Amino acid sequence: MHYTAMHGAGNSFVLIENRNGELRGTNPEELAVLLCSGNAGFKADGMIVITPAEEQLADFGMMFYNSNGSVGEMCGNGARCIARYGVEHGLAKNPEEIRIAATAGLVLAKRITQELYEVRLNDPSVIDLHQPVPAFGTDYDCSYVELGDPGIPHAVVETAESEIKNPDRLRELGRALRDSREFPKGANVTFACVTGEHTVRAITFERGVEDFTLACGTGCGATAITLLLRGRIPGNPVEIEMPGGHLSVCVKTDDSGVHDVLLRGPTAVTGEGETEWNI
Repeated sequence: MHYTAMHGAGNSFVLIENRNGELRGTNPEELAVLLCSGNAGFKADGMIVITPAEEQLADFGMMFYNSNGSVGEMCGNGARCIARYGVEHGLAKNPEEIRIAATAGLVLAKRITQELYEVRLNDPSVIDLHQPVPAFGTDYDCSYVELGDPGIPHAVVETAESEIKNPDRLRELGRALRDSREFPKGANVTFACVTGEHTVRAITFERGVEDFTLACGTGCGATAITLLLRGRIPGNPVEIEMPGGHLSVCVKTDDSGVHDVLLRGPTAVTGEGETEWNI
């Protein structure tokens, strides 16, 4: 089984093609656990399966699996990586308009440079800017945002920069909020701090990985939406520094709502090869 290992700002993935039935008879959930856990010689935050798509709708499709085998609706950094893969493997007809079919809806992407890619995240279907969520005897002021339909659930919590720089102090809180009964689907939890007029430092406790990752693309999208609508950032772009690198988000807000959430950042190919793992 051929694989390609990639990451977007440190958010790591293993990509496998299933456009011609390569995974026929395979349990992808179990395969994701095996490949992401290091059994194949590397670790990853998730597995992306490249699938065929109806030609008139998309260039190709993506199924995203978290490292614990659970299915994710979409992944922003993963979409940027698969967009690059699609361009470099001839799957995308136009590098300026790459069309990817995801569970959360159609994702548009484009190549900026060889390594820099931009994706249009799914428009938010739910926004609740102030949702009190209890944890450890305190109510935390969370913003809850779902991107796409079905939506990717995100909770955003503003906190001190010193806390974000010491994630061990936030890990238990991230786990508690992620599992809160206030979020029926669970939630990815991003802790964010405004550090300048357009700059933010953030870290995300990801559902499905069950720990902090080096970067979360949809988490950056939810964070930018939250901070713009709360008036904490005056306008675009929102420059977000995550442990694995820098991501930039632009969001349109007008009478029709919040839309055109654009996520831009680096991609990298870290390896490829064959694995005998099959389920």
